[in-house]
Amino acid sequence: DDVSRFSSFNYEFDLVLGGGVVPGSLTLIGGSPGVGKSTLLLKVAGSIAKSGKKVLYVSGEESAGQIKLRANRLDANHNELFLLSEIKLEEIMSELLRIDYEVCIIDSIQTIYSGHLNSSPGSVSQVREITFELMRKAKESNIAMFIIGHITKDGSIAGPRVLEHMVDTVLYFEGEASRELRMLRGFKNRFGSTSEIGIFEMTQEGLVSAKDIASKFFDKSKSQSGSSLTVSMEGSRAIILEVQALVSETTFPNPKRSATGFDTNRLTMLLALLEKKLDLPFNHYDVFI
Repeated sequence: DDVSRFSSFNYEFDLVLGGGVVPGSLTLIGGSPGVGKSTLLLKVAGSIAKSGKKVLYVSGEESAGQIKLRANRLDANHNELFLLSEIKLEEIMSELLRIDYEVCIIDSIQTIYSGHLNSSPGSVSQVREITFELMRKAKESNIAMFIIGHITKDGSIAGPRVLEHMVDTVLYFEGEASRELRMLRGFKNRFGSTSEIGIFEMTQEGLVSAKDIASKFFDKSKSQSGSSLTVSMEGSRAIILEVQALVSETTFPNPKRSATGFDTNRLTMLLALLEKKLDLPFNHYDVFI
């Protein structure tokens, strides 16, 4: 079969998905609390609904009033966007049968439960059963399904690993709540490459595609000693990054080696090379990258 796609009207989101949303696909989006998963998907839902497709947004975490306030802020209130505040799987399924929806968003998988199982919402058996039912429904009715998943302390999606095997696409949403930049990274994609990243900016209107990527990762107003620019390839895009280094004399016998966003082993090797080939006495200096 040829894979047909439709646009989510968000350039960065389409890029990570492999060129657009595939009807009948099941996409899992994970990320730490407050990073903007719900904001991004509500914005995307509003844009798709604006184009005339029927979209169902199922929320098991927030009240309808809370979501309406957010939708107003994001300019996502459209006639074709339907909101269902429900945590019971059977009710969600009957709503999907009632109207021919083309897109469905589940926020989040850990809050939904099936009446056929005795275990509590978020348990391994519940998550496995619900994901299987949603996958069956997505393939059967050709609905593009998006599932939001919580992540654990070590950064992996909470719940059984089978969750990641069942879905077609796994995306991780990264970023710090205190900073305006967020990144969406493909971990698995049956319909495209996993090397692409999407870069978003948190604004008053919600998450928008970051237009001017070049200036986001370095300060172009001034060049200083200890800082240099480098170009890194992320999928099909080149990103200019700034590498900052500080070398200071130490009074301790063991100098400190500290790296943030840089491989510590590589730093140690580079310092050993500089000592060996250029006779630079780094054994007397602390190095921060």
